[in-house]
Amino acid sequence: MTTMTAPAPDRRAPRLSGAAPGEPLRFAGLRVGVVGLGVEGIDIVRFLHREGAAEIVVSERKPIDALRESIRALGGIPVAIEAGGNDPGLAARVDALFVSQGVPGDLPLLTAARAAGVPITAMMRLFLQRCPAPVIGITGSAGKTTVTSLVGAMFEAAGRPAFVGGNIGRGLLSALDEIELETTAVLEISHTQLVRTDRSPRLAAVLNVTPNHLDQFAWDDYVDLKRNLVRWQRPGDLAVLPANEPVAAGFAADTPATVHHFGMGPGMGPFDGPGATIADGRIVWRDGDAEHDVCPAADVRLPGAHNRDNVLAAVAIGGAWGLPPAAMADAIRGFTGVPHRLETVAEVGGVRYVDDSIATTPERTVAALRALEGPIVLLLGGREKRLPLAPLAEAAHGRLRAAVGFGEAGAAFTAALRAAGAAPSVVAYDDLADAVAAARAIARPGDTVLLSPAGTSFDAYPNFAARGDHFRALARGEEGADGAG
Repeated sequence: MTTMTAPAPDRRAPRLSGAAPGEPLRFAGLRVGVVGLGVEGIDIVRFLHREGAAEIVVSERKPIDALRESIRALGGIPVAIEAGGNDPGLAARVDALFVSQGVPGDLPLLTAARAAGVPITAMMRLFLQRCPAPVIGITGSAGKTTVTSLVGAMFEAAGRPAFVGGNIGRGLLSALDEIELETTAVLEISHTQLVRTDRSPRLAAVLNVTPNHLDQFAWDDYVDLKRNLVRWQRPGDLAVLPANEPVAAGFAADTPATVHHFGMGPGMGPFDGPGATIADGRIVWRDGDAEHDVCPAADVRLPGAHNRDNVLAAVAIGGAWGLPPAAMADAIRGFTGVPHRLETVAEVGGVRYVDDSIATTPERTVAALRALEGPIVLLLGGREKRLPLAPLAEAAHGRLRAAVGFGEAGAAFTAALRAAGAAPSVVAYDDLADAVAAARAIARPGDTVLLSPAGTSFDAYPNFAARGDHFRALARGEEGADGAG
């Protein structure tokens, strides 16, 4: 383990006496450990420095050489960095421990902290405790970035102040001092950010809960994490749930909040009750017995039935929060989507290149295939999550000119499609660059080369965005597009 220590205050702080249940922790004068120095860890360190922590110690499993950019981002904040492992002994040297999302709960350091009675907290937990403004929290297995971004656009169109963040955008804790009572915090919240929460947002929206991250969680545990978004709601709060997705819809039994639905009913027509749906070709918001027209469904600029549901979810959230239908309509008409989500990034020789790098599950790839027309050359691969591939093979039948695999899972994914006879041509390559070159050679004018990988990016890229950026550069033939990013 490598230890790098920046100058720190030469004083010892008293042990934390503990906070009353449900009360936020305060960190002035305390020694605090931070597990992980990614995006969240950097934000946590900055917050602790402003808070007046006596000492900040970062514990990172990565070697020190891999942390240079993160350390630079701290801007000289006094901090001790213990790199190359997570020393369980840190629990005996701190008064409290901050844990970044994604850190496994059975990490020996966390086990030692629990045994020693050291309080363990996380960014989302502390934000929900301290945020002075009401919070709209949005989670789901798919679609949460799109819905969060569209809800933010609706607030802007309505001239209502909103802070949009969470699992997207800037760090949460860094923004606490800027959020005022009249602001609404609109947050995308991932399942890993729900691990240590102890309260729910004023409005909790669960878009869907479908098999995902089964390489990390048992199915029941994953569902239970999503349930945390509504678990601590109170009477008078609001919940937005899908009308025709049984797992998330079932969360209505877990909250005393007033429930609004979105989407289409079981027969795929309008549903009864409050929420957002499509009736006679128009998006409508229903509040009790009153029905408010928003805009024609044809005004939605995002492709695919899944994006129709995303827009309806945003309308259900905005309507429940009291945003004017006209403002919601303006936002819908101007919203063209979020990068790396069915984003057209190039058109070369009559072939369209579409970046759907966010598709890290077979289910997301199925949605992409259903959203696009014309012959498709599908790029899929990365690192798999041990999810069923049969629905992907079924959806691919009759849609593909070819399937081109890449990365760790490329061969396994393409083998499943080959075995099912789902594509007339199936090949696999080691990396994305070779796969894009092959797709370019296969595609014909009028075709779409679709990057919708069905696997995560972590075999070759730090995140799905870096993978999508590399695909865009390859599609455009840009100089320097050979690296994995």
